Amino acid sequence: MSLDSTPGATVPALSVRDLRKTYGNGVQALKGVSLAVQPGDFYALLGPNGAGKSTLIGIASSLVNKSGGEVQVFGVDISRDRSAAMRLIGLVPQEINFNMFEKPFDICVNYAGFYGVPRAEAEARAEQVLKEAQLWDKAQMMSRTLSGGMKRRLMIARAMMTKPRLLILDEPTAGVDIEIRRGMWKTLKEINAAGTTIILTTHYLEEAESLCRNLAIIDRGTIVEQGPMKALLAKLDVEGFLFDIDGHLPATLPNIEGTTMHAMDDHTLDLDMPRAMDLNRVFDALNDAGIRVRSMRTKSNRLEELFVRLTGDEAAAKREQAA
Repeated sequence: MSLDSTPGATVPALSVRDLRKTYGNGVQALKGVSLAVQPGDFYALLGPNGAGKSTLIGIASSLVNKSGGEVQVFGVDISRDRSAAMRLIGLVPQEINFNMFEKPFDICVNYAGFYGVPRAEAEARAEQVLKEAQLWDKAQMMSRTLSGGMKRRLMIARAMMTKPRLLILDEPTAGVDIEIRRGMWKTLKEINAAGTTIILTTHYLEEAESLCRNLAIIDRGTIVEQGPMKALLAKLDVEGFLFDIDGHLPATLPNIEGTTMHAMDDHTLDLDMPRAMDLNRVFDALNDAGIRVRSMRTKSNRLEELFVRLTGDEAAAKREQAA
């Protein structure tokens, strides 16, 4: 039975209600987490180390036992029908966990076999997913000879062997360089565009902002914010900019009400200003002070700013006071 029994309602790809987990040492990893990921979504699950992300993913993929609450995958309760729920999920863990002395082709075929896929079908499917991952030319090589980025793509290809409706990725680009990371972004966008729902955990916040449409931020076992990416970013009331200055900055900077600014070096000005402020006011004040702006760029990732505001000791103290 689906958690949402309303006639005509779309069954979430992943539905979590009041999920709790307390480990044997008394640590409460999850304190009543609830969220819903809709079919076809590209969803980010963000949080600092120890926030509860891995525990939530572990429970959803049946690798960790929950202490309480409900989890359903496309309406299938993982407690009542674990096998059916797991057939709907593809999991890409953070750690490389395939046999380095097996060939990519065999890794994919054998993985499909664990799920009852006939060998002939598995071999055809392995060719398809390896081609999509741009690994077909490496299909018969020992996996230990693959580069770090290729191993990551092989993990994704292996997960896709069962044609999962929900793909869960736990920091899939951790430790890879920028070029490889962007190549993997392309692969994941294509998988999502083909209809697979994706849940992504990552510490690269620009990755989440680039790929995901919705997100949840978890801190200390509690969801502190969730919703559409654009709507959450719009809540930020401050924007930061870096101005590259033509020539040298003067010893005394202009005082612009509502803003804070300081010189990072002789040629770079750091500015924070309210989102509602007209940027032309800043340019006029700089111009009056004899400061000529050569170029400008946003100071930091917007999602990073939101993340910092919602997590950490100060944010946790404010939540406790509000409660």
